[in-house]
Amino acid sequence: MSAGKKIVVGLDIGTTKIACLVGTKNEHGKIEIISMGKSESLGVARGIVSNIEKTVQSIKSAVEEAQNRVDADLIIRVVNVGIAGQHIKSLQHRGIYTRNNPDVEISQKDINALIDDMYKLVMPPGEEIIHVLPQEYIVDNETGIIDPIGMMGVRLEANFHIITGQINAAKNIKICVDKSGLQVKDIILEPIASADAVLNDEEKEAGVVLVDIGGGTTDVAIFHEGVIRHTAVIPFGGNVITDDIKEGCTILRRHAEALKVKFGSALASESLETEVVCIPGLRGRDPKEITLRNLASIIQARMEEIIEHVHYEIVNSGYEKRMIAGIVVTGGGSQLKHITQLFEYMTGMTTRIGLPTEHLASTNTIEAITSPMYATGIGLVMKGFENDVPQKAVTEAVTGQVKGHSTKTRGSFFDTLLTKSKNFFAEEE
Repeated sequence: MSAGKKIVVGLDIGTTKIACLVGTKNEHGKIEIISMGKSESLGVARGIVSNIEKTVQSIKSAVEEAQNRVDADLIIRVVNVGIAGQHIKSLQHRGIYTRNNPDVEISQKDINALIDDMYKLVMPPGEEIIHVLPQEYIVDNETGIIDPIGMMGVRLEANFHIITGQINAAKNIKICVDKSGLQVKDIILEPIASADAVLNDEEKEAGVVLVDIGGGTTDVAIFHEGVIRHTAVIPFGGNVITDDIKEGCTILRRHAEALKVKFGSALASESLETEVVCIPGLRGRDPKEITLRNLASIIQARMEEIIEHVHYEIVNSGYEKRMIAGIVVTGGGSQLKHITQLFEYMTGMTTRIGLPTEHLASTNTIEAITSPMYATGIGLVMKGFENDVPQKAVTEAVTGQVKGHSTKTRGSFFDTLLTKSKNFFAEEE
């Protein structure tokens, strides 16, 4: 690893797994994952931390594995963390900013002031704004402006997509990361991170629905004309399918999970009655035979429910007829056989599986990283580079305590939670 190379760490705290990905950028702007660690997630339910100590153990295990794969002089310290869960909500809002000097061109400073105003919106008790995403700008009633910098005008307006979440859910994530000996650089909504990893600019321009089927939740993000238009988190995921198999086949949960992964199909009509799988019986009992048709019927029933929720969100967004690129399914749940056919049948929209290879360098040596289940982790690494602050600002942030300067960074969810200075880099000693 060359001395001056920027390193970003993404920490995906999921319901079924915790993944720690260490990445850098090559000379072509592609992401190189130089290390990865994974552990079973023991303290997270439906995207929300439910047991601090177990989550800390899982984070430490994943980070330790990733640390062992990198150079000894590179210490994993600062991470970008994803957030999901049923508590995530989104709303549309229009902001207005009146400029004091209309004879000067609109600058990034004016846009920042407008965005900062959105973070001051009054939220219901216990909720906090996570992301403020501009959709389009209006300058003196001239609409449809994507980038107003350099224009002249008195009144600058924008339509915003605002994402909120429970402050306690974020605090619990921060506590887990802190207890693991790490620092939070930023918190990022998981479907936005996944979208960065598996979608290209053409799809976002044409109109596309990202569906990230995780263990505890299914995340939805809708893009049109290159801008995010709608987000939602559905409280169902792969774990519910596993529970259905466990109950429907009256077998152990670990056997149900193995059945789903190895033989699971989202379409019962594609499985034969004659295909049978044998499950070891409990002590002193005969093995249990399960037909793949019966297994697929159980999976299809739950997948149809998840797809119905997804379709509702698409219709509710008002962009159903504008999704030229259709649906992109990613996440661990997207690995079920025939899932694209079921999506197409139920929604009438073309569907493909989203692999996180769009922005990955071809030199990556970690083969497993191309699986859809790592889309969020790779997206978190990408967001770390995208949200990077200038070197001057980083220096001031790190040395601000000594100089007595404020170290607050605009737009970070943890502005009110983190105190003193932040280290923005996983620095090489």
